[in-house]
This record gives sequence, structure tokens and C-alpha cells, in this order.
Amino acid sequence: MRITRFAEAPTYNPPLHTGVQCKRLQGHEAGPTEKFWVGLSVYPPGSSADESTTGEETIYTVLDGELVLRSDGQTQTLRKLDSVHFKKGEVRAVKNESSADSTLLVSIAIPQTVK
Repeated sequence: MRITRFAEAPTYNPPLHTGVQCKRLQGHEAGPTEKFWVGLSVYPPGSSADESTTGEETIYTVLDGELVLRSDGQTQTLRKLDSVHFKKGEVRAVKNESSADSTLLVSIAIPQTVK
């Protein structure tokens, strides 16, 4: 068992994110994982992740607040405890258009090497 205390979780700065505060809860610099990593992103009002392609299979779960997601020509608002799955290569953008912080749990697959 490997525990990451939130106060000690390493911060990271994903590309194309503006005003988003991100911590790695498991995987990468928070400690090794085999199939996925988990992060927590806080989106203050007006913050965003610009349109980009998912590098691997990705799941977002809104823990608090609401976020607007754009993907495949659709716009959807996710609210507390809503989740979304993106397959590898899907294009998406995220924005907090509300007046309160939004907290997002991020789970992303780790690329598997061919043996």
C-alpha cells in the first residue's frame, strides 16, 4: 500500500491549461503505477484547458462544482459526481464558466510498451 497525503501530493502543470491548479495523487512523480495515473485539478472561475487531443484513454469525474466540456462538436455541462470517458485521440476542451471553483478527478491510462 502506498499513500499519498493530499498536502504532500506533487503539483504539475499540464500543457494548455490556464489558471488550473493540479496535483498528482498517484502515478508519475507521486509514485509508480502500472496502468493509469490519477490527478486532482481545481478549476477556479474562468480557468480552462484549451482544446487538445487525449494522449491516452481518460476519465474525468467532477467532485464539486460544474465544468463545460466541448468534444466532437458537442458541448456538455458536467456537475457534481458526473463523469465522462474519452477514448485515446479524442479532442476535448474544458472550462469553468461558473462563479465557483470546480474540482475534477482525472484518471489517465499509462501508455503500455510492447514487449
